[in-house]
Amino acid sequence: MKIFMATMGLDIGGAETHIVELSKELKARGHEVVIASNGGVYVPEVTAAGIRHYSVPMNRRSVKNMMRSRALLKDILRKEKPDIVHAHARIPAFLCGTLQGSLKFPFVTSCHGVFEVSGVLKLLSNWGERTLAVSEDIRDYLVREYGVPAEHITLTINGIDTNKFSPDVSGEAVRKEFDLGDGVVIGHVSRLDQAACHTARQLIDLAPKLDGAYPGIHILITGGGDSFEQLKERAEQVNRDLGRTCVVLTGPRTDVNAIAAACQVFVGVSRSALEAMAEEKPVVLSGAQGHTGLFCPELLQKAIDTNFCCRTDPVADEKTLYRAVTQALDLPEEEKQRLGAYGRQTVQTYYSVQRMAQDCLDVYEQVRRRKYRVVMSGYYGFSNAGDDAILQSIHEGILAASKDISVTVLSNDPQLTWNLCGLEAVPRFRFWKVLGALRSCDALLSGGGSLLQDRTSTRSLMYYLSIIRGAELFGKPVMLYANGIGPVRKPENRRRVKRAVERAALVTLRDRSSANELREMGVKRPDLYVTADPVFNLPPAPQERGEELLRSAQLPENTPFAAISVRNWPGTGDFPKQLAGLCDHLRRTYGMEILFLLMQPGHDRATTNQVRELMEEPSYLLDTACTPRELMAVLGRAKLCVAMRLHTLIFAARMAVPCIGLVYDPKVESYLQELDMPSAGHVEHFDLQQAVACTDEMMAHYQENLDRLQEKSQALAKAALHNEELLLELLEKKTKK
Repeated sequence: MKIFMATMGLDIGGAETHIVELSKELKARGHEVVIASNGGVYVPEVTAAGIRHYSVPMNRRSVKNMMRSRALLKDILRKEKPDIVHAHARIPAFLCGTLQGSLKFPFVTSCHGVFEVSGVLKLLSNWGERTLAVSEDIRDYLVREYGVPAEHITLTINGIDTNKFSPDVSGEAVRKEFDLGDGVVIGHVSRLDQAACHTARQLIDLAPKLDGAYPGIHILITGGGDSFEQLKERAEQVNRDLGRTCVVLTGPRTDVNAIAAACQVFVGVSRSALEAMAEEKPVVLSGAQGHTGLFCPELLQKAIDTNFCCRTDPVADEKTLYRAVTQALDLPEEEKQRLGAYGRQTVQTYYSVQRMAQDCLDVYEQVRRRKYRVVMSGYYGFSNAGDDAILQSIHEGILAASKDISVTVLSNDPQLTWNLCGLEAVPRFRFWKVLGALRSCDALLSGGGSLLQDRTSTRSLMYYLSIIRGAELFGKPVMLYANGIGPVRKPENRRRVKRAVERAALVTLRDRSSANELREMGVKRPDLYVTADPVFNLPPAPQERGEELLRSAQLPENTPFAAISVRNWPGTGDFPKQLAGLCDHLRRTYGMEILFLLMQPGHDRATTNQVRELMEEPSYLLDTACTPRELMAVLGRAKLCVAMRLHTLIFAARMAVPCIGLVYDPKVESYLQELDMPSAGHVEHFDLQQAVACTDEMMAHYQENLDRLQEKSQALAKAALHNEELLLELLEKKTKK
């Protein structure tokens, strides 16, 4: 992959060093990296690493300067043709953003700090298709001030090369160069401009007081900027008053590791603080945006939340800074070593340059241009574990089949869909957004699940048929993806479904009864592929997570249990009372605890509570928001599953847990036949004695049922893979045309 980095400059600074280390790591991983900036002290380092550098004056806001920079960028981007453009500051991001429309490159930005917000400056801000934020408070700032969608922001870190910044680095050459002797040295590294030099100025002003307390002390300040000369004059005056060189300003340097190694205590924030921590130096976190104090384990979370920039704490006055510095200097040697070792451990755990690079690569993967684009239409974004599982499994199946397919989901809740799967989603009822997604896609996937049915309502059926028709009007092929068909009761609806199925480019069905239903409607096409529900290939959460959730439900450990899943459904009469009796029977006869699961809490809770209240035996409820994978992990620990909801039964089958169905819809009965598992009866005329007999028969032949289910589950998982194979054939066929 060729990655183009655009930034203001490559002089001393946390963001600048971030870019240098990121670029070197990406280069080491085999990617081609190109940088455009106004230049600076780090240019020789990046070019020595085999990274091309272009000089572009993106460091000033003047209209003339920006127009010149834009023209240069346009020529460079046309020449280099990068796979990703990654801008690291507001001016470069704005300029690259103005070129994206015409040059059509994938565009990512990084936000390294908070900026002044005003009308004009807001207009000069472009955060790209995706944004990396180096701390939680910066992410929140982007959402609050610029309206960047939270799902488009990825938290990353300032990655530190812990080989370059190591306690093994020697500071002797630096001590010798600046005649620091063997005495105490306080180090500080930052960009020395008006906005960032607060701490450097304070250290200079504190020099006489520190010299009085620690005779012979040196203050070593590294960095350059528009305040450098002013600070240098102030330092020279302090040195004259003291009669010796106490404060040393080195100017901008690239050997920051050697600078930090020459110090006993470091004062600073952000990346420079982390670099000193990696060298096992005690660090006082203090900067222009805030002062947190001497870093220790108690301050870890606070420091992480602001990327070690102290933005949530007040800025230090001289008294506060003096107290923190002397606290660090007065520590016993053993305590300094302990804090230093903890600092390095913190960097190694949370701030590796490898993780920083991987964060960026993951974001690049989200936006990179793929060969094919598909839109998925289904019952997504409604907090229904079954349909969420379908979405996850289809997406993962597509990824496994090909990395060249991007997926956009029509969702009731795009944020929920992003949180669950990391998938781009548009609101399913926003007409123009849906049309835009259909217009730009290569195919529509309608499914999985039971979308083509009118038992829920004709309105629901018409919605899905209208999405299909919209894709057809744009000339896009439609794949009915692992659909469950029916029931479709109204004659006019049956005709509508028949027409949609006959026009579809590809039809895969999750069970044989769906194929039979279509043939009864008069569908004659021979290529109705019966595959399986894609959820059979969805992996569960780790076993430890399942056990943790069981503990949260207060289920006794190492006790067999039956998982029960019901949903609210009209016309069930005394079904809750009858089911309560069945649950009591399971506990009394087979010693199984009863655990209720909520697949869609808003639709399941009322009936679940009713059944529990009618039971004579105790029961448990898993009332924690769970992902489909987590529910599968819980079900994997069950002895038996009794369920109304289809995907509870499928989850159980996927985890090889024998199951008994409670039929409320033909789709449940159909899949029980596919699984060769029994039904305890229909919920609208439920008979307790029949259900008890069914359960006793299941338990009497438990091992046989388990063995048969394992075979069925494996066969269905294999059949489900055929969905993606057929999708790839469809997309490749479209491309050849």
